[in-house]
Amino acid sequence: MKMILLRKFRVLILMVFLIACSMHIMIDLLPKLERHGNSGCSCSHTPSEEPQSWAKQGWPNKHTLRILQDFSNEPNSNVSSHSLEKIPATGDKTQAVRRLEHYGQRVDKKRQFIQDATLTKSMPVKGSRLLALYEHPLYKRSLPPLTDEDTLFNVNTDIRFDPKAAEDQAWNTEGNIDEFSPTGELTADSYPNWLRFHIGINRYELYSRHNPVIDALLKDLVTQRITSVAMKSGGTQLKLIMTFQNYGQALFKPMKQTREQETPPDFFYFSDFERHNAEIAAFHLDKILDFRRVPPVAGRLVNMTKEIRDVTRDKKLWRTFFISPANNVCFYGECSYYCSTEHALCGKPDQIEGSLAAFLPDLALAKRKTWRNPWRRSYHKRKKAEWEVDPDYCEEVKQTPPYDSGTRLLDIMDMTIFDFLMGNMDRHHYETFEKFGNETFIIHLDNGRGFGKHSHDEMSILVPLSQCCRVRKSTRLRLQLLAKEEYKLSVLMAESLVRDRLSPILIQPHLDAMDRRLRRVLNVLSECIEKEGYSYVVEDDLQGDQGSDPANTGQRQR
Repeated sequence: MKMILLRKFRVLILMVFLIACSMHIMIDLLPKLERHGNSGCSCSHTPSEEPQSWAKQGWPNKHTLRILQDFSNEPNSNVSSHSLEKIPATGDKTQAVRRLEHYGQRVDKKRQFIQDATLTKSMPVKGSRLLALYEHPLYKRSLPPLTDEDTLFNVNTDIRFDPKAAEDQAWNTEGNIDEFSPTGELTADSYPNWLRFHIGINRYELYSRHNPVIDALLKDLVTQRITSVAMKSGGTQLKLIMTFQNYGQALFKPMKQTREQETPPDFFYFSDFERHNAEIAAFHLDKILDFRRVPPVAGRLVNMTKEIRDVTRDKKLWRTFFISPANNVCFYGECSYYCSTEHALCGKPDQIEGSLAAFLPDLALAKRKTWRNPWRRSYHKRKKAEWEVDPDYCEEVKQTPPYDSGTRLLDIMDMTIFDFLMGNMDRHHYETFEKFGNETFIIHLDNGRGFGKHSHDEMSILVPLSQCCRVRKSTRLRLQLLAKEEYKLSVLMAESLVRDRLSPILIQPHLDAMDRRLRRVLNVLSECIEKEGYSYVVEDDLQGDQGSDPANTGQRQR
């Protein structure tokens, strides 16, 4: 009897073992079955493509991937991306994806940020103030003739790009067959938009006023398929480098604050959040001021699962993904500030807003020089910088190269005005292209700490202007123009920002704050002219070809 019971027990153990093995096999196969059965996927891959998951790349293994997926309570939370953007029926999916890559016209009826404005963003509104501004004579000045020394790259127009030389021949989006020459080669005009942007950089500007490549590049930033993601080294907060299908790259700053949130009053400027909408707004403000020194930036709604987690090979980034108690996909990466589970970036449920700033040319091709800002803050809780305690600090700066000659000091003044209008206190360094020496513009990079407080004007940002009392005539005339009711800065900014996919970018109090700060800038300049005289304060860079300034009196005193 005991032998019979023992045999039955052994059989039972064996059956349990076999059942357990079967369940493990089924669980291992489940992710693959889910991928194949996911007919409603709203990711950026085409239906014929499988996402580049780590399981296919060899790491992490399928068990590790399943651990991440099993945090979710909802059966479908990892099957579908839960995109807030509408996808057509399965039979029309291929055509829809192509339309997305060509025109970026995915319409979302559930999303308040896009709404019906998306249909008209790319078309200029008749009688718009923005178009009227760009028709003003101040915005029609031409550059001096460009020589080879004035362009960042000397492009031989006879050179043709051979698509066969690249691993991926999709430099342009699908269907642009007409752009190929009869020999099957790509002409210079058919290079990807990011490359055409790089080619257009010169001594005086990052891009020309009415360059159609910029609008096309902004569309690419929103619609191009993301093929790889990695964390950017350095910096205090998390930033991601995203590479696109056409080999272009952009810096992604995820959303950390809502539009309505202000920087807490007890926060130091060096521990403030970097805001994605500030990066977007800074690009538009820089363009309206006619500086054109900020690389193109566009807002994008990113699928954290399909467009970040599944395409990254950065182990450190991948390990920080988790599912929150609210069943949202979250990650936090690695950085100095705000990279922890307490400050994780969470989607809704896996969609997150962010800004994408187009990369400048690789440093191996176009070296840049980094300069310490003379009016850099102390970045200390108690210490003050020299310029904060020495009212004559500018006199010392003006005797130091490169500020003792050329236009560099005037460029600093432009950057000061730009930062004050945004409320950006975080301008510790700046960069220039090495090829152009000291006779070139300052690149306005890293503007994420702007637009933090609409209820406060930080007057210390204007100290360089009040100490030096120098400004370009063209800059002053444009500021005066933007202070007029017909060219009101806040209205122009609102009209420009509505073109972005994540519109509204700024709430009205931030727009109103720019008008208020603009008046403060003009008041500081008026005080300077009254004290030092017009000829000393205003540097005539127009050579008498653009209007007159009623305050053109007085002599340079120093």
